[in-house]
Amino acid sequence: MTISQIALWGLVVGFIITLIMVTGFAYTTLFERKLLARLQVRIGPNRVGYIPLPSRKGKERKLLGGFMQPAADAVKLFMKEDMTPAKVDRVVYFIAPMMGVFTAIVILAVIPWAGKLPGLPEQYQYFAIAPNINVGVLYILAVTSLGVYGIVLAGWASNSKYALLGGIRATAQMISYELAMGLTILVPIMLANSMDTGKIVAAQQGMWYIFVQPVAAFVFWVVIMAELQRAPFDLLEAEQELSAGFTVEYGSMRFGMFMMAEYMKMVSFSAIFAVFFLGGYRGPFVDQVPVLGLVYTTLKIVLGLFLMIWIRASLPRLRYDQLMAFGWKKLLPISVINFIVVGVAIVLVEEGFFDSLIAAMQRTIPFLG
Repeated sequence: MTISQIALWGLVVGFIITLIMVTGFAYTTLFERKLLARLQVRIGPNRVGYIPLPSRKGKERKLLGGFMQPAADAVKLFMKEDMTPAKVDRVVYFIAPMMGVFTAIVILAVIPWAGKLPGLPEQYQYFAIAPNINVGVLYILAVTSLGVYGIVLAGWASNSKYALLGGIRATAQMISYELAMGLTILVPIMLANSMDTGKIVAAQQGMWYIFVQPVAAFVFWVVIMAELQRAPFDLLEAEQELSAGFTVEYGSMRFGMFMMAEYMKMVSFSAIFAVFFLGGYRGPFVDQVPVLGLVYTTLKIVLGLFLMIWIRASLPRLRYDQLMAFGWKKLLPISVINFIVVGVAIVLVEEGFFDSLIAAMQRTIPFLG
């Protein structure tokens, strides 16, 4: 393929995935509200858009209750008065919400959605917007780091001490947990011996890394919850002295864009977790039927969303001092120790340090041979 063909491929596939994300994130909010209602034994959205069915024994029956609730919420946000506070930095104030949405979308460029699909160009070993990028993991780290700018700039440009304090606290939280994230991501890189996300998925053909490295998987999951500022790490939206943190001066659809970015990042981080620890698109019969990779990737993303919502419904919110102490005093040391142990173990295996031990075990225990 020529450079222009590669660019056209990325443009077309990127447009399709972006369109799915932009239209589908709204139903992530409906999924969350429905699931929270079920977990907390209460009634969720059940009115807007339902299809009436013939009653049975005088009882009203509904199909797809609440299906159009996301559309109603979008109309409400667009119709709200869009006020811009005086003395804000208008350019930065308007750009900040867009940065959050932008980073949530572009992070999907290196996610392998499926294996070698029929009709895929020969040099592409898996289906992605930008496949075969040998620094895909580095790209993910770079894009996730850019999310900090949208938050701190939103707080600074609002010309409000409450928004500024909220932005600084959110930035401190994200930077603190990104240190543990970087060290944890090194674990699947070392195990697969590659920074190409497609090769990391391929290396999990025998066993997913969540079973090989459950400690790294746990730390990474906690870190992405903190990065998303989801419960129990969502204190920036709850502290009374911050008045909703860095979004306090935003209204209408500008506020909606911050919420839009949050739910898009939930999908993006669930996809990243699936790539690093859940085998990505790998699953039963995926080699015989490559299209199943799309199904497995979707199911693993939905599983990640379910866990995020379940955690929100179950755990109490941390105080800010507890949040920072947990990041610096618990997660960071665990990720450092785990990184060292994995590195040493890989070197010892490559040097044949355990060969004699394995041979002895095979002689002692017949079925190991």
